[in-house]
Amino acid sequence: MNATAPHRTTRAIRIERLGPPEVLVERDIPLPDPGPDDVQLRVRAAGVNFADLLMRTGLYSTVPPRPFSAGFEVAGEVVQVGAGVSSWRAGDRAAALLRYGGQARDVIVPATQLFRYPDALSPVQAAAIPVVYLTAWVALFEAARVRAGETALILGAAGGVGTAATQLAVRHGLRVIGTAGHPRKREFVVRELGAAACFDSRSDWEPEVRRFAGARSIDVALDAVGGRASAACQRLLAPLGRHVFYGLSDAMPGAGRNWIRAGLAWLRTPSVRPLSLIERNTGIFGIHLLHLLGREEILRSALVEIYRLVAAGELKPVIDRTFPLTQGGAVEAHHYLHARKNTGKVVLEVAETTEEQPAWSAR
Repeated sequence: MNATAPHRTTRAIRIERLGPPEVLVERDIPLPDPGPDDVQLRVRAAGVNFADLLMRTGLYSTVPPRPFSAGFEVAGEVVQVGAGVSSWRAGDRAAALLRYGGQARDVIVPATQLFRYPDALSPVQAAAIPVVYLTAWVALFEAARVRAGETALILGAAGGVGTAATQLAVRHGLRVIGTAGHPRKREFVVRELGAAACFDSRSDWEPEVRRFAGARSIDVALDAVGGRASAACQRLLAPLGRHVFYGLSDAMPGAGRNWIRAGLAWLRTPSVRPLSLIERNTGIFGIHLLHLLGREEILRSALVEIYRLVAAGELKPVIDRTFPLTQGGAVEAHHYLHARKNTGKVVLEVAETTEEQPAWSAR
């Protein structure tokens, strides 16, 4: 009788039921062998995004059946490759984009979703980059097609995508106006990231933005907030202005799901009426980064350039804090993001990884 192959498992942070951060659990889960076109990656760091919080509360549409692990981006080392993979080998450092499942010690991922990152970057730095910088890149350069000299309004400019978008826009020659909820964050956006101004997101910022922008008004607005903020963005747009929408954070202001608040946020977000766009000469674009995984060539070329700019010191990822890649660390990270304490990115880190100084810490 042939000996049975040992059952492979890995450790993962799982969502088994919906609720506050404390519903997250840590489990040993089966780890299949890589398929012919797949790679097994040993995870050293995993990014945490606001969408992970929405997944945990049931407010995110693109999820598998429970139980599952959140996590769109990881960095680590290749452990094993499938028979059809020739571009990677065991020991290679790699970052990966996933639809879900990244918050685990090992992931099986198609080789087409792996990216090389510079030797100068730690796994924490590499994992902090893909989702926020690619979202900002696609919003600015693929959706809005921004040009030097234009004015960009970036809501949540001190967040993960916000800090990335502000840097990319300033580097591209745009005049950036941001919003952020804390004076320290607003100062950081202007002093460190180069925005022309940053207004209080908790106040009625629309008149202040209008006065500061002047007659030219806003050429492009990046909006992950929704609700009344989206209506303000559309009112502020200049002729041929573009409103890029990629989130609805207004639907979940606290640590739990509130269907009334979510419904109000949805109702307050303006509907798209084509005739009104014609009359105002404006456009609206929605982006969902994970649904671009069928267009890997766009993401691959963009991320290669982003990593090059980071390695050259022209872009500086803002990493606020790391937490352990454990149940307790994930719970803390979710509470931290719910409280909007972060300036920049939050990352889960495997304990064995040697801690290194981030490229740019906001703390």
